[in-house]
Amino acid sequence: VALTLRTVGGLTTREIARAFLDNEPAMGQRLSRAKAKIGAAAIPFVVPERSAWDVRLGSVLTVIYLIFNEGWTAGPGDEPIRKNLCDEAIWLARLMLHLAPEEPEIEGLLAMMLLANARIGARVDASGALIPLDQQDRRLWDTALVNEGLALLQTAMARHLPGPFQIQAAISALHVQADYPEATDWAQILLLYTRLEALSPSPVVSLNRIVALAETGRLDRARRELEALGSSLAQYQPYHAARADLARRAGDAETAREAYREAITLSTSDSERAWLEGQIKSL
Repeated sequence: VALTLRTVGGLTTREIARAFLDNEPAMGQRLSRAKAKIGAAAIPFVVPERSAWDVRLGSVLTVIYLIFNEGWTAGPGDEPIRKNLCDEAIWLARLMLHLAPEEPEIEGLLAMMLLANARIGARVDASGALIPLDQQDRRLWDTALVNEGLALLQTAMARHLPGPFQIQAAISALHVQADYPEATDWAQILLLYTRLEALSPSPVVSLNRIVALAETGRLDRARRELEALGSSLAQYQPYHAARADLARRAGDAETAREAYREAITLSTSDSERAWLEGQIKSL
């Protein structure tokens, strides 16, 4: 996956390292080893037969997902969203669906990206600052993309072969189907993240589950579980932003300030840093 992101996706080693929660030198060595292995084994670059697709599908979908995620997350400097990467990932997912129709995880991935991309017009204000999901003007969401994403998800779920991308699409669907932030079905989102954590365990999935746990009213428990993730997500900016937000809700302004400052240090985007600094001022 990492080598494909580099050689086909065109992502930098730093961007790939961030996707894998790794540091840049370690990822550089990893990519070099992968290239050397392919060279030593004389593995040819060929399109595999259809019978070999199934074992590779998960890796291919992960590559597409990470390309989209790199475009969706705050980019360097004053570019909060790299729309070209998001569009490219969606195009690739549509191509995959054409090549392998009736594959529920492809449908799930495409649905998830469409539901996210539908919100792109409300995600940044006139000054370029990021707007969190719960503060977005939902009238600016792209209804056509929302409807296409929801229909794809329904099609995928009807196949009764659940997978990680379908679950993530279902979480996105619950967000876009809520008429206003307070109507979001956080209890169901928590159940979906718990299932996702069982299927594809990772510290990032655990972080999202903990945020959902806090939204269901179990703030103290969420803060305890979040602290336990600190060692594995110490260099992951959203961890510190979430830690700050939960501390703010609990009235722990000192911890919130410290965590917001750490998040600012780890941010690569001017607009993201500006939003975090605004959160500190609001304490």
